[in-house]
Amino acid sequence: MAASSWTSGVLMVVLLVLLQVASSSLAARGGVHIKKMNGYEKVFDRQQADIVESLPGQASEVGFRQFAGTVTVNETHGRALFYWFFEATHDVQNKPLVLWLNGGPGCSSVGYGALEELGPFLVVRKGSNDTPQIALNPNSWNKDANLLFLESPAGVGFSYTNTSKDLDEFGDDLAATDAHLFLVNWFKRFPQFKGHDFYITGESYAGHYVPQLAAKILEENSKVVGRKNDDRRRINLKGIMIGNAAIDSSSDDRGLAEYAWHHAVVSDEVYGAIKKECRFSDDDGVEESSACNRAWTNFFRALRDIDLYSLYTPTCTDDNSSTRHDGGKTRGSSRLLLQGRRQPYYYNSYDPCADNYVIEYLNRGDVQAALHANVSGNIPYAWAPCSDALTKWNDAPPSMLPVIRKLIDSKKLRVWVFSGDTDDRVPVTSTRYALQKMALPTVKPWREWFTSDQVGGYTVVYDGLTFVTIRGAGHMVPMITPVQASQLFAHFLHGQELPDKPITT
Repeated sequence: MAASSWTSGVLMVVLLVLLQVASSSLAARGGVHIKKMNGYEKVFDRQQADIVESLPGQASEVGFRQFAGTVTVNETHGRALFYWFFEATHDVQNKPLVLWLNGGPGCSSVGYGALEELGPFLVVRKGSNDTPQIALNPNSWNKDANLLFLESPAGVGFSYTNTSKDLDEFGDDLAATDAHLFLVNWFKRFPQFKGHDFYITGESYAGHYVPQLAAKILEENSKVVGRKNDDRRRINLKGIMIGNAAIDSSSDDRGLAEYAWHHAVVSDEVYGAIKKECRFSDDDGVEESSACNRAWTNFFRALRDIDLYSLYTPTCTDDNSSTRHDGGKTRGSSRLLLQGRRQPYYYNSYDPCADNYVIEYLNRGDVQAALHANVSGNIPYAWAPCSDALTKWNDAPPSMLPVIRKLIDSKKLRVWVFSGDTDDRVPVTSTRYALQKMALPTVKPWREWFTSDQVGGYTVVYDGLTFVTIRGAGHMVPMITPVQASQLFAHFLHGQELPDKPITT
């Protein structure tokens, strides 16, 4: 959005405030009544209702504004999605707006993305009583953009529905529909961001969420071309970026097994059984035979004492940890839910117990009150990083490659894919297999890129898509390697290639 457009919007809000003050003053003195500017007043009041004045444990001055609340996506069912929004640290009117989505399906972008990875706050243990506290994230992505985090679909985190049968209906299609309606209604609440360049980013099962939402936006945008009255539904989408993303089930499974064997965390026998008993076709995913299932069970059992999501970082050994491997409900005890497994697609992080801190913090009443979350107190379960409320997932195409190809062919979007190279949940091997299937012409060949004087990873530019690896990063790249992640993000937003030479100061 041009600075002049932003300024006009700001001036309108300022004018409204002055009118309200003047109106109150005149009324007190029995003066002339000033007619209310209903439209602008409603927007101003709604934004004010969502502003987060301060979080428990937050520094008194952080240099940016934040808002949180719910946006209704289905009035009949009483379905509403929870968001947390952070303005950029500077130049708010000119910075792009970026939506971040975590995956699952059923995991929280507020708990993971906002509070463990790339948001301006991190939840950490500190103090004599070892209580979770808020700390500023020196590598927050809101230095480069206005950041929007969404808990999607309803049933995840603080997002809810008043129609319990909804929880049996979700799948990729309904999640994309609700996320699009959320954006349309969110822009009504925050119209000053309507014209900003808009990007969608995310990781893991967001490899489904992000391309499908982008396709939905392009589809809906095409319906309002030339229809002035409907232009309020148009979203200024400029690009997508997905990391360690589930985009092709056959490639994901093949890479999962192969990467583990190459990194010497499973035996020849375990790997050999998967190769013998399981079929990796290009279109049908893995053949679900009983012998194949047994092979995968043995595979995940072999990995139960290390972190599948970050092979070379410690695991949490806290007795109260939600990340402990304790029988059937373990991280990495199953493959993706989209492939027929019935357990959520969990995460881990560099601090292996960070999930526990976030769980404790977000279930505090004073924190929920500050965030305008669970305001009715009627959500019948505690906040959790990944939801047990979603009882099933009804549709999940085995491959997102056709959708990604459609986005590339539109010639309208910047498309980047990145991969932390120490993740074995959706390893770089899987992503490379998937991208090979697209057979995109190489524009600029594989090369290293640098963070300061060190290799940050590798990159290759295809026709319509840029692929980047991040050296030493696991599944949650911004948590494991925050400096490289913020560098990647800034270059993505500007459409700039990562540096091919060491950066010295």
